[in-house]
Amino acid sequence: MSGPILAVETSCDETAAAVVAGREILSNVVASQADLHAPYGGVVPEVAARHHLGTVNGVVDEALAQAGLALGDVDAVAVTQRPGLIGALLIGVATAKAIAYAARKPLIMVDHLHGHIAAVWLAPVALDPPFVSLVASGGHTRLDLVTDMRTPRLLGQTIDDAAGEAIDKGARLLGLGYPGGPALEKLASTGSRSAHEFPVGLRGAGMRDFSYAGVKTALLYVVREREAPPSEQERADLAASYQEAVHGRGEVAANGRLRELVGEGAERHGLRFAVPDRRLCTDNAAMIGAAAQFTDAVPWPDYLGLDAIATAPPGGIAA
Repeated sequence: MSGPILAVETSCDETAAAVVAGREILSNVVASQADLHAPYGGVVPEVAARHHLGTVNGVVDEALAQAGLALGDVDAVAVTQRPGLIGALLIGVATAKAIAYAARKPLIMVDHLHGHIAAVWLAPVALDPPFVSLVASGGHTRLDLVTDMRTPRLLGQTIDDAAGEAIDKGARLLGLGYPGGPALEKLASTGSRSAHEFPVGLRGAGMRDFSYAGVKTALLYVVREREAPPSEQERADLAASYQEAVHGRGEVAANGRLRELVGEGAERHGLRFAVPDRRLCTDNAAMIGAAAQFTDAVPWPDYLGLDAIATAPPGGIAA
């Protein structure tokens, strides 16, 4: 595709649409549901799907308006097909199919993880292969070798919880709100990273997979075994030590401390470190528009029978 692409992303709790032309982001609109899920301490799939249903059309309209384009001006429509919450994905896929069919446009079905990898290809970072990609989001933690943007090769991934899940669960154990990542990072900034030593699973030379269940359980035991609720400083020390342990194997990419650690490690080894802007590290549609440019388009109207898929393909990226 040489012209602009309208992209839609609804894999979890962000309703997003963007217009991307090559490496340039013409618009990138995200409607967050964080406040809706905060009372539950996590994403409720049915609530997420219902909110997508009522929001997605307005978000798409806003993305086109901000880009200064009409639907007829885009070359194709792209949408996240997998992986994610199936009810949420279905809303995005149905919307994108309807828009593409009505405008007689091709449709590009994108893997959400491919989108996270492709985010670094967008301007202003504009990184070209080869590189090693660390995807560390709320639901996914993985390493890929990217020699070309179409076919990233999996090097390692979490064998249990994703890093973001461990952070959210740790935040709940410390009495913090949802989403847990920003709250934990803020509390940790006033604590000591060495106050507590938490175990980090699969740490060691040559280890490419990740494990976070053990560090999460260790924090649970520390909190449970205390005779009295921890003071504010003790909570800060726990947050800082816990966050540092999770960072030891890669945490959510929007987190400032992770960026510092990876940057320092890259400098020690003489490697270039590139990271997208924070708005491209959380779920968004611009990254889906980027990945769409390395994914085969399905011509009109052959995509009407395609559907959303909750799971990732075994061992790789659906490109």
